[in-house]
Amino acid sequence: MAVDRKLSPTHDAPYRGLRVLDFGQGIASPYCAMLLGVYGADVIKVEPPEGDWSRYLGTTYGSHTTLSAVYNRGKRSLCLDLKQERGIAIARQLARESDVFIEGFRPGVAARLGIGYETLASDNPGLIYLSVSGFGQSGPYTKRPGSDSVAQAFSGLVSVNVGNDKTPHRVGTTISDVATGVYAFQAIATALFARATVGTGRWIDVNLAQSTAALLGHKVAEFVLEGGAPRALNVPAGSYQTRDGWMMVTLVNEPHYKRLCAAIEREDLASDPRFADFARRADAADALISQMRDVFLSQSTEAWLARLHAADIVAERILSPGDWLRNVHVEATKAAVCQDTPGVGLVYAPRTPGIASLSEDKLRPAPDIGQDSYEILMEAGLDRSAIDELIKAGAVRQAEPKGGQAS
Repeated sequence: MAVDRKLSPTHDAPYRGLRVLDFGQGIASPYCAMLLGVYGADVIKVEPPEGDWSRYLGTTYGSHTTLSAVYNRGKRSLCLDLKQERGIAIARQLARESDVFIEGFRPGVAARLGIGYETLASDNPGLIYLSVSGFGQSGPYTKRPGSDSVAQAFSGLVSVNVGNDKTPHRVGTTISDVATGVYAFQAIATALFARATVGTGRWIDVNLAQSTAALLGHKVAEFVLEGGAPRALNVPAGSYQTRDGWMMVTLVNEPHYKRLCAAIEREDLASDPRFADFARRADAADALISQMRDVFLSQSTEAWLARLHAADIVAERILSPGDWLRNVHVEATKAAVCQDTPGVGLVYAPRTPGIASLSEDKLRPAPDIGQDSYEILMEAGLDRSAIDELIKAGAVRQAEPKGGQAS
């Protein structure tokens, strides 16, 4: 189904009419492009003949893993071989008619290929060009390879995520990639707003290392001001095992602590001078938390939550992703979306925050490699015989159609 570039924007689809070229692979840059698609943009995912490497990272389902199936929803796929001059020529032709160009090559690679910002902007001054990398386009680490795990380690995130085993751990999801995608989307949104007045586009540099560091917020200031050994916040807030599961308990102010002690029938902990305020509780954390753990093991999670919520204590069950998906609140608020993806099956994902309607349910499922090559190139003015010649030469690939897949 061809995309009408003349469609007018709406509140649910403010980027309708924009064209985005997504040359990214993995998660960070594809997620940014997907977000633009959620808000109405026509997103063309440009992949090499072997496909985006996220298609092979994890268990495969047809031509996808869960990574590629989730972060490439709402896109059309064009398969180009950028090692061939004709592949580069097509990329440049498409960029002349696009609003946003997203790339995730290592710094300098896009320019060497002939699709760097200066080259493309000379043909299309209004182009907004986003580069996503591990450490950015400049600086002593610019050539270093980056990844989600490396960004978590470099930024300090791993150092503040110390488990009960006293070992620093990476967060158990691709938080650096996702955060980078969100920051990149934000940067493009502001550049689109400025372009409406200024009239020209710009080059945007977003990287995993800086994006992850930005997530730490106050932790950097805290580290400096407290001499590198900051006290734990909100002790005894944290995760506690119950008789049948785990829950999270949070304290925001001093009255919360006294109410917590009353709710668990340990008023002696509230009157103990060692635990008189947040500062002293932080200094005596081991002694206090060990007693709290023993108490919470005595009853079920549901029983404790009933008590704590009655006392206006902030607490909640620790859910697995599957528990979350089946949760009554999640179901009632339609917090998850589900799409039947050909070759994969039902693909569930959390709904994008900020969508005012159910428009995300209408996104096309993540495409196969080169699924829409014919359609995209014919829109660009090539006839079928010229496209067939490109396919024969290996510069373009067109996927075999699958039942139920958009075309």
